[in-house]
Amino acid sequence: MAPTTRARLVETTRTLLWERGYAATSPGAILTESGVGQGSMYHHFAGKEDLAAEALDESAAQLVAAADRILNTGAPATDRLITYLTRQRDVMRGCPVGRMTGDPDVLDSDRLHRIVRETFDHVRTTMSAVVRAGIDDGEFAPDTDPDALADTILAIVQGGYVLARAAGTDAPFGRAIDGAAALLAAARLETSR
Repeated sequence: MAPTTRARLVETTRTLLWERGYAATSPGAILTESGVGQGSMYHHFAGKEDLAAEALDESAAQLVAAADRILNTGAPATDRLITYLTRQRDVMRGCPVGRMTGDPDVLDSDRLHRIVRETFDHVRTTMSAVVRAGIDDGEFAPDTDPDALADTILAIVQGGYVLARAAGTDAPFGRAIDGAAALLAAARLETSR
């Protein structure tokens, strides 16, 4: 079954936002890429921000679902965090939500900025809970700061994307992820091994 006009507009916008960012994604580009007429676009959405919000919501939901699948398992905390770090990603495209933080128009839009903020808040909160479970299970030292470790892991992933794009190769991302995974494995207390 062919996607609906609304679904084509959202999927095209998701792709363009990921590739170009919000400011560089014009309604004309969305219409051209989706093959949808202008009247149809404005029938379904009030304007560019409305369409972008729905597209960004979809990207955010997919990012959160992927993180939750990894972080909300019964595996040891360290294994969950390392699996999150090392999961397959489209490194050179970057994070479809994280890339939006470099776009001033997104940060100036309460609606779009809220989607970005809430996405990272969710992943951070979930990851912090994993670290707390690791502390409770004796995997991490009792004085480990769950929020600081969660932010560190998020920063390594997001910073790895930036380094890879700057270098034009995914090698820096891989090194950052491997280094972080090695540090997590080394931080695991002997009693939990």
